[in-house]
Amino acid sequence: MTSSALSVAAATVAAETQVPAELLTSYLEIIEAAVRTGRRPDNTRLIACRQHGNEAATRGIALRTVINSCLRVTELAAPGLPGLASAPTPTAARSAAVALVATVRHLVDALTEGYEHAQAEAALAGVSDRRQFTYDLLNGSTSPGRLVELAHRFGIQLAGRHQVLVARLRTGSAQLQAVAGDVEDRLTSRFGRQNVLVASQNDLLVCVTSGTLRGAAGELAHHLLTALGVESDWQIGVGRPHLGPRGVQESYEEARDALTLADRLGLAAPVLRAADLLVFPVLLRDRGAITDLVESVLAPLIEARGGAGPMLETLSTYFDSHGNTNATARLLSLSPRAVAYRLERVRRLTGYDPDDPTQRFTLQTAVLGARLLGWPES
Repeated sequence: MTSSALSVAAATVAAETQVPAELLTSYLEIIEAAVRTGRRPDNTRLIACRQHGNEAATRGIALRTVINSCLRVTELAAPGLPGLASAPTPTAARSAAVALVATVRHLVDALTEGYEHAQAEAALAGVSDRRQFTYDLLNGSTSPGRLVELAHRFGIQLAGRHQVLVARLRTGSAQLQAVAGDVEDRLTSRFGRQNVLVASQNDLLVCVTSGTLRGAAGELAHHLLTALGVESDWQIGVGRPHLGPRGVQESYEEARDALTLADRLGLAAPVLRAADLLVFPVLLRDRGAITDLVESVLAPLIEARGGAGPMLETLSTYFDSHGNTNATARLLSLSPRAVAYRLERVRRLTGYDPDDPTQRFTLQTAVLGARLLGWPES
């Protein structure tokens, strides 16, 4: 078969499928040489074929289209190939046919390998770009206008309100990072890919969601429980919804601060909402005032047997239990009588009654302040 005939066959199929004619021409030339000589393609030709597959992937041509085009052009060119069209004997014709099939197999394999290599490189680049975008979005290292522009590449709209959820695993971050992809797939399946962005950031699993979504925190908690098991020690901090790219950063900081407060206050709840913890940042804004309150109200507890620690623990648990003595006793593994005794000691030492509405507020605020400040240890 002449080179012009090969070019015609390649051009015909290229016009039908949009596969580059040079790819199909090169493919046919390799087939023609293999059938004519009876030898399989050498490494140089296979490398060229892999490169063609790589280029097809880069151009966005589907792999199925590339392979079908190669098979179609083989079908058109086969009747004119040497050894098939003019075989002197049936045995020679069979040998040429075997060489043709083997060559097609080698070339399709090389094309596929090149195509998949290009896809893997593109996927890695996409992961890297997405990681960088997430870092810039959460840390404010890029202008809001640029962030909005980049967000479109990932199908995310930053114009509205967004809420950030931050999950951590106390026993280590590697296991949490390992389930990030699965968690994102499940959340996007439930809420839509345009409404959810999941990434690993500073040993945390960060989830940026649309501020209009309901149940995102519960859904994330459910998937973490499923992926990590009931024995895993994880917590989720939930920031408040805020507007625009800067709002994402603000919500991210609130979510992280919620986890920080959990450490300082010993909060064990699996989901901590910044909106429920607003009193603590208010207390910390005037550190001098809260320090004075703690020392003025709680300093007498140092004189109690065992120091102030057991009294503070009892008060904190009592307030968390809504003033229920029996519930406090169960949580502290004490008898109700022992709890009542400690509360009475608090009344006598501090002059504040935990059951008096006005005095209770002052005493509870002082206890919260003590937990924030780490008093009396620091």
